Amino acid sequence: MKLSRRARGRLAADAGLVVVLAAFVTPLAWLVLASLDAEATLRVRPPDSPTLENFSAVLTDEITFTPMRNSLLLCGGATALTVACAALAAYPLSRFRSRFSRPYLLTILFTTCLPVTAVMVPVYGLFVQINLIDTLYGTALFLAASQLPFAIWLMKNFMDGVPRVLEEAAWTDGASWWQSLLRVVLPLMGPGVSVVAIYSFVMMWGNFFVPFMLLLSPEQMPASVSIFTFFGNYGAVVYGQLAAFSILYSTPVILLYVLVSRRLAGGFALGAAVKG
Repeated sequence: MKLSRRARGRLAADAGLVVVLAAFVTPLAWLVLASLDAEATLRVRPPDSPTLENFSAVLTDEITFTPMRNSLLLCGGATALTVACAALAAYPLSRFRSRFSRPYLLTILFTTCLPVTAVMVPVYGLFVQINLIDTLYGTALFLAASQLPFAIWLMKNFMDGVPRVLEEAAWTDGASWWQSLLRVVLPLMGPGVSVVAIYSFVMMWGNFFVPFMLLLSPEQMPASVSIFTFFGNYGAVVYGQLAAFSILYSTPVILLYVLVSRRLAGGFALGAAVKG
């Protein structure tokens, strides 16, 4: 039976989707299967005898616990700083009209296109001069600064969705702009704040180059850098332990998304109801 043009197009689209799905599922399948295989290779195959030896090997202070703690301190602090600064910068851009607002926003978008490698040499020299090299708080400051432009742009768009009349009602009751921002605007744009926080945290959590350049001591290294040790320090790649560590490394991001997913859905529904 000859297929119609529409049926052939749908079949081709389904085949393309299957190929894309396989491209995403295959690495994840290898990650899970290799973590349970004591003799894992790059082949995607079920282990002959599943074991948790790979997890036992990497669950040590040196390999996992200390780097994960450093990553949580580094990325958590930088995310909190990014969200706070983005909210303060987005508020006047959203609430006050100026002929400089659009050029300023375009400049912010342009800065997001600059590769971090283009500024690392002068940043490294600056950090050496002001004694911020090999410090978690100095690295967190730079990570926050690098994520701030896009966070401001996102936060401003979410803040535009909060009706200004609600702020005016708060001002009528004697609230200052600071109180209206904290008690009216930010609670109503909770999903937007969550999106900015998750995006910033995920981008910082997977950043290898910045902490690799600015942190020198092994005890200061985050998990994104310590994962590099599986590729050289022991002569050959230990694929099973690498897969086990990768699963543990991905766990905080997954948990963060799960914890805020309900708040995101409920908050957007609330925002739509208020706006309507």
